[in-house]
Amino acid sequence: MKLRYFVYVLIVIGIAYLIYYRISANQKIAGTGNGKGRNGPSASLNVNGMVVSKASFNNGLGITGAIEANESIALQSEVAGLVTGIYFKEGTNVSKGTLLVKINDRDIQAQLQQALTKEKLSATNENRAKQLLEKGAISQEEYDTSLADLQSLKAQTQLIRAQLAKTSIHAPFSGKIGLRSISTGEYITPSKVIANLMSIDPIKISFSVPEKYAGQIQQNSTISFTTSGSSKKFSGKIFAIEPGIDAQTRTLQIKALASNSNMELLPGAFAKIEVSLNTMEDAILIPNEAVIPVLKGKTVYISRNGKAQQIPVEAGTRTAEAIVITSGLKVGDTVLTTGAMALKPDAPVNVTILNN
Repeated sequence: MKLRYFVYVLIVIGIAYLIYYRISANQKIAGTGNGKGRNGPSASLNVNGMVVSKASFNNGLGITGAIEANESIALQSEVAGLVTGIYFKEGTNVSKGTLLVKINDRDIQAQLQQALTKEKLSATNENRAKQLLEKGAISQEEYDTSLADLQSLKAQTQLIRAQLAKTSIHAPFSGKIGLRSISTGEYITPSKVIANLMSIDPIKISFSVPEKYAGQIQQNSTISFTTSGSSKKFSGKIFAIEPGIDAQTRTLQIKALASNSNMELLPGAFAKIEVSLNTMEDAILIPNEAVIPVLKGKTVYISRNGKAQQIPVEAGTRTAEAIVITSGLKVGDTVLTTGAMALKPDAPVNVTILNN
């Protein structure tokens, strides 16, 4: 019996020792985690920071768009017929009103001569009837009939002249004509495209901006843009804004004009566009990495009396590198820009101030 009690006592003492050892170990771990050791606080966390100041911020928007011709048409004939003449050279500039293509018009010319002959005879009859009316030899009704015949023949002559004009295709505006798809002697119909005519100086840039920026786009605002395969920057000016938002894409359609005197910009090309929205003279800008998203918004860490303090902020426009802080920070605050994931409130920090 005594041996059994002795064994029980040994077991109880062993368990008690294990419990004591575990509690002591946990206390040491907790002390280390709180940044405290036997001799007091441990070394501060090394982080980078910046002193908040106000600066001018040009709020720009980067979007994509397309280059379009100022004016562009596919040349087509209004009448069917044989091509009797082509008076343009492919890939050259033509002036407004230049004769480009001639369609066979011999049958219409014959109709016109016939109509002119009838009109001349009717005019003679009308003049004779007028003289007879003045002498009382015919009635007013007889004269009105001859006058109506003359006016009808004049209308027919005008109709034939209009048909004749359709056999000559002129340039509706000055521009550059493309590759032709017809040949002399070919029979063409109104559905046949003869060539493309484009006016590309100035050039149009078409793009759209999200609905939330619609109120910040102004007429005559300047834009800058680049095209694929070239690093050269071009500039343009907004000249037209759609009066309403596109209900499907929730965007605002905009067009700008840009000079193209060197013919470097081609319609259909892709454009990367920078649009200036507004300028903030006293903006507070901090790096994007300093902002910590939380459930109810955003926060940042600042250094105060050598310790990290987490404060809520409200943010505005974001760029690729920085974000505008609209409330929560003031000039002179030291914002911590690194170590955000390792920081805790009241943790001691050693801040290295970087140039803004």
